[in-house]
Amino acid sequence: MKLLVTGGAGYVGSVSAARMLEAGHEVVVVDDLSTGHADAVPAGARFVEGDLAEVAGPLLAEGFDGVLHCAAKSLVGESMQQPGLYWNGNVVTSLRLLEAMRDNGIGRLVFSSTAATYGEPEQVPILETAPTRPTNTYGACKLAIDHAITSFAAAHGLGAVSLRYFNVAGAYGNYGERHAVETHLIPIVLQVALGQRAQVQMYGTDWPTEDGTCVRDYIHVVDLAEAHLLAMEHATQGEHRIYNLGNGFGFSVKQVIDTCRAVTGHPIPAEVAPRRAGDPAVLVASSERAREELGWKPTHTDLASIVGDAWEFTRARAGVADND
Repeated sequence: MKLLVTGGAGYVGSVSAARMLEAGHEVVVVDDLSTGHADAVPAGARFVEGDLAEVAGPLLAEGFDGVLHCAAKSLVGESMQQPGLYWNGNVVTSLRLLEAMRDNGIGRLVFSSTAATYGEPEQVPILETAPTRPTNTYGACKLAIDHAITSFAAAHGLGAVSLRYFNVAGAYGNYGERHAVETHLIPIVLQVALGQRAQVQMYGTDWPTEDGTCVRDYIHVVDLAEAHLLAMEHATQGEHRIYNLGNGFGFSVKQVIDTCRAVTGHPIPAEVAPRRAGDPAVLVASSERAREELGWKPTHTDLASIVGDAWEFTRARAGVADND
């Protein structure tokens, strides 16, 4: 298939594009490089730099079999401080993409959605049937895009799959997390190990969990990329399917820090900080639907291997030798 990957210079997009190339697909990446990196675009993919809302129409007129839509602004805090940036950059841009797909007869879409669409869950593991009550603008924008996709599937026969994933982690060779503003736990902890931060903060140690710290479901970015491939293959005309992606079990903040200490061999100082408003104690996905309907099975579920891949990538980017 000839596939367009939006946001293919970013973390999830670059790994997904690389795996699609390896699977034999023709890949075109479009990215404005506002948060992505040109050198993260996989070799073998054609790269178009530009604003997706502006280039989607002319680009899709070339003819494509499907679109993997990863491009998005994704900082929760920023989304609350600058909501217009997110409604415009995420929702309006996605609408322009959907219209360009409709106008050019492109019938397959895989959308990178998020667990933030659920907000604070009533029960865990979270099912796709759980109420969607996002607690931040980022999650609300992703949910709005899901609603738009459902409308286009019903009205225009689009075959679409939304993948709501939880905490993505790990790396794939030269492709990994490279955020200018880092908010994810594992890369933050690894920055402490490299001496780029003094310590990591644990936001509360009195949560109703086994060790008192929050529990999250971590999914390896390679397993996530495999789900994107399967979703593209299973997209069905006139249907919009939604799947949660996660390992189905969680790791606590303390477990993540301890695993990073073991993998890196560094002490990694940790400081207890006050709880953050809106943080659920436990967020874990049920991925049974994806396993049953897509045939997806995560294979990189061990926390040490997830951290190990991320550590190897982080060290390589920092120019740290193996014996350092």
